[in-house]
Amino acid sequence: MTTMDVPAQTTSQATDTQRMPVISVRNLVKHFPVRSRGVLRRQVGVVHAVCDISLDLFPNETLGLVGESGCGKTTTGRLMLNLVSATAGEVRYSGKDLTKLGHSQMRPLRRQLQIVFQDPFASLDPRMTVNEIVAEPLRIHGLYGQAREGRNKVRELLRTVGLNPEHGNRYAHEFSGGQRQRIGVARALALRPKVLILDEPVSALDVSIQAGVINLLEELQEELGLSYLFISHDLSVVRHIADRVAVMYLGRIVETAPVEELFLKAAHPYTQALISAIPLPDPRKERTRKRVLLVGDVPSPVNPPSGCRFRTRCPKFANELTEGERRTCVEQIPALIDRGVGHQTACHYAEAVKLI
Repeated sequence: MTTMDVPAQTTSQATDTQRMPVISVRNLVKHFPVRSRGVLRRQVGVVHAVCDISLDLFPNETLGLVGESGCGKTTTGRLMLNLVSATAGEVRYSGKDLTKLGHSQMRPLRRQLQIVFQDPFASLDPRMTVNEIVAEPLRIHGLYGQAREGRNKVRELLRTVGLNPEHGNRYAHEFSGGQRQRIGVARALALRPKVLILDEPVSALDVSIQAGVINLLEELQEELGLSYLFISHDLSVVRHIADRVAVMYLGRIVETAPVEELFLKAAHPYTQALISAIPLPDPRKERTRKRVLLVGDVPSPVNPPSGCRFRTRCPKFANELTEGERRTCVEQIPALIDRGVGHQTACHYAEAVKLI
């Protein structure tokens, strides 16, 4: 796919419409207030959930967004759909900045921007049948038509995601985890969206069931021409489904690259640590591979470190850098530097290492 080699900072200069992003995020920031206990509930700080993020999602592309729990992945996905109000920055879709739109202005765009939530057990209403769950977005947006037409659409959607339409009168608790996630996908597809935010769609499922859901998502993307933001902490799954990958640490993007480029030439120490933790099926390779171990805990997003946020856990900072180089890491925030072929790294002393 030609679009995955386009660096974020050059996409605005592209003339080919196929190279123009579906969604363009620029300098996105989200702070959540921290309030004191008691009656007054004064604000005593802020959680720096998302800090100056810029990324592009292209047509028919799957962009993987990976990182540890609590790094801001889910918040980023919800900001892109304007489900959460941004503190600063912009999210451009179809020529409009979504962060500036109110509820009534967003309503027509909701049909084109949908989300599949992480927990298939909590995201489906237990009091509604599957038919009612899948039909709800059609009804809300006035696309239901006559009762028979609506039923036929729901049956078609259930068939599309590999479920038996005859089971539409059952409730969500009567289905397995994988089947529930397919119901969530069917609900998201009901409005024929262009973009799907997939928030860890397989993390709550058994490995054998994960494969079925991932294969379904790939088939739907090819058939319907969808663009995916695939949020996950599992790099093995991301490597299978993604075209490009953005790695996130403590609210910032630290590395982006085409998927194979990232896995073969990871340059940021945090990305290297994530990749080195992936188990290999070959025991001999597993014994001889290079490991990148992290020390300490993730700092609090209420009081993140100055300069490079990763420096408190960085093995390069601890073992290899001179005092002057460490000072640079402490005082200066590393910018995303283009290393070619769409590979960008936010590290003052990045060095590509082959780990698998």
